[in-house]
Amino acid sequence: MAWFEVEGLEAFYHRVPVLHGVGLELDEGDFVSVIGSNGAGKTTLLRSISGLIQIKGRIALDGRDVAGLSPRECVKRRIIHCPEGRLLFPNMSVQQNLMMGAFLRHDAPEIGRDLARVFHYLPVLESRQRQMAGTLSGGEQQMLALGRAIMGRPRLLTLDEPSFGLAPLVVSTIAEVIERLNQEGVSVLLVEQNAAVALQYSRYTYVLEEGRIVDHGPSEEIARKSSIAEAYLGMTGGPTG
Repeated sequence: MAWFEVEGLEAFYHRVPVLHGVGLELDEGDFVSVIGSNGAGKTTLLRSISGLIQIKGRIALDGRDVAGLSPRECVKRRIIHCPEGRLLFPNMSVQQNLMMGAFLRHDAPEIGRDLARVFHYLPVLESRQRQMAGTLSGGEQQMLALGRAIMGRPRLLTLDEPSFGLAPLVVSTIAEVIERLNQEGVSVLLVEQNAAVALQYSRYTYVLEEGRIVDHGPSEEIARKSSIAEAYLGMTGGPTG
């Protein structure tokens, strides 16, 4: 039995099914990605895990059923979601947004240490502490969304398209922070339309299309498949090198 399991997951918007029997698993401390085209159901998958939409099926964390829990209860179990579109509080400062990530915590000394850790990983946020979040650049806003997620002290960190619309240098910075968190023991489930990023950093990858898992395997093996290269990596004839 894996540390985190999704089995037979169906999700609905206004009673219309979006996910059809999706299953995946993730070991503690693992780094797993889900790739797929726009509209494949990737965001819905993460919203299902975080308790944001109606679902059927099984979701278990460390052997305990977490399917259908409220978002608040998911956060209490340290299932922390870094959403698509960042969803910051634009009229609050950078520091206030970061502290919102710790709103259910009561361990003040540890919160202070985690804030210092965020500033160490993402030093631009420390220099922007008093700045309103809505005035940050797109890359800085994504860093802030990631920092806010870190403040929840995640056991399972789910990330929805963290590279979307960002310059390659910013994408590398964010990906390296996520990789470092994983190396420190945080389990990561990354959803990405940018398959190159997902395949580079994750250990294992699932391919989601039209609400169904159509392929999965070690990321290196998935990257070598010509069908994946053509569909997601912009290559013809399969990857080289």
